[in-house]
Amino acid sequence: MFSNFTKRLSGMQLIAGGFFLIIFIGTLLLLLPFASRPGEHTSFLAALFTSASATCVTGLVVVDTFTHWTLFGQTVILCLIQIGGLGFITIGITVSILLRRKIGLKERGLIQESFNIIELRGMVRLTKRVILGTLFFELTGAVILSLCFIPKMGIFQGVYYGIFHSVSGFCNAGFDLMGRYASFSSLTGYSSHPIVLLTIMALITIGGIGFFVWNDLYEHKFHFRKYALHTKIVISFSFLLIFGGALLFYLLERNNLFAGMNITDTVLNALFCSVTPRTAGFNTVDVGSMTDGGKLLTVVLMFIGGAPGSTAGGVKVTTIVVLFIYIKASLTRTVGYNVFGRRLEDEALHKAAAVFCTNLTLAVAAVIIVCGLQNFNGTNSLLEVFSAIGTVGMTAGLTTQLNAASRIVIILLMYLGRVGSLSFAMSFTDKKKIAHVMQPAEKINIG
Repeated sequence: MFSNFTKRLSGMQLIAGGFFLIIFIGTLLLLLPFASRPGEHTSFLAALFTSASATCVTGLVVVDTFTHWTLFGQTVILCLIQIGGLGFITIGITVSILLRRKIGLKERGLIQESFNIIELRGMVRLTKRVILGTLFFELTGAVILSLCFIPKMGIFQGVYYGIFHSVSGFCNAGFDLMGRYASFSSLTGYSSHPIVLLTIMALITIGGIGFFVWNDLYEHKFHFRKYALHTKIVISFSFLLIFGGALLFYLLERNNLFAGMNITDTVLNALFCSVTPRTAGFNTVDVGSMTDGGKLLTVVLMFIGGAPGSTAGGVKVTTIVVLFIYIKASLTRTVGYNVFGRRLEDEALHKAAAVFCTNLTLAVAAVIIVCGLQNFNGTNSLLEVFSAIGTVGMTAGLTTQLNAASRIVIILLMYLGRVGSLSFAMSFTDKKKIAHVMQPAEKINIG
């Protein structure tokens, strides 16, 4: 009966329902008495918020991950991060591959939907590469971070912290265990540690460029001309955002957060401030102490996010590039939307506009609701909401102050940000038959 029910669901409905189920299971596990430390009470809403944040690889927390949760609770969170980062479809298909089960057309379609890839061919091969690549990068990151943590924490704790932060960084989750030194401190204690910062930045970037880009780089190595248009756009625009964002952060915060830092620390922290909003959520400086310009720049980067089919959130870099190309074509009265010697299809523009407007509308509505519920500072509320829908995890300190209604709003935003707000909405309409009747056209004034 259950099998017949799932067969009637579309791929997007299965993915949306699967994430909801994982969040619910994670909530139940975190409510177990031995999931939290002695003397720490875990309400249902706190467990739900944490489970949603971990599964949606966001990183916003209402309780400190180290001081509130036991080793069991932290392990549950780590598992949720890994499942949420790779997607439960990927993990399920991997299990089927290991058991040598046949991967049918339905399963291949689910992988395609999960990775947000246009072509259906090569899905099983891509899944294998994604799993192997994930293991390689997370293991490499864990080794490097462990070597950095062991001298201060000891072998067991150092290795455990290395694994936890490597998985959290690669999956763009932003969860940390640095509450052992100061609650909600994230990586501020390592703001002058270049190896830790560079490793975390590398993990965030690799996880955020997308699985399709990995595959393209693997097949064509350093031959840029052979890359797919998608890969060229993601790499070029990501490079621009990282280094352009770092320059802007330096200009905005040089007399504020970066005042008193030497040149090496300033460059590293400016780069980290540029990388982490897309969309990891770690921070090496006090986000609440940023200038308004720095906060708004963070909001912009969080809204853009990473690449499609990656562990990152946001509206995605390709969405923004397509819209800019359209604006350029309109201003220059150019026929067609051209980039890197290729012309984009009109469908790409339609989807980009829909994704952009849907996410922006949800975010603005949520800001108004949260401010109306609790009368928070507008800029900080903007940061909180865009952090949630972009599945980032950065906060100016509002998360722990959210009341029950505001927490529910943030949970919904994190869920929609991970599943995809447009995809979630379309999952309820993709089976409806629309009459092929064109209505009479009439011009309206624009602009």
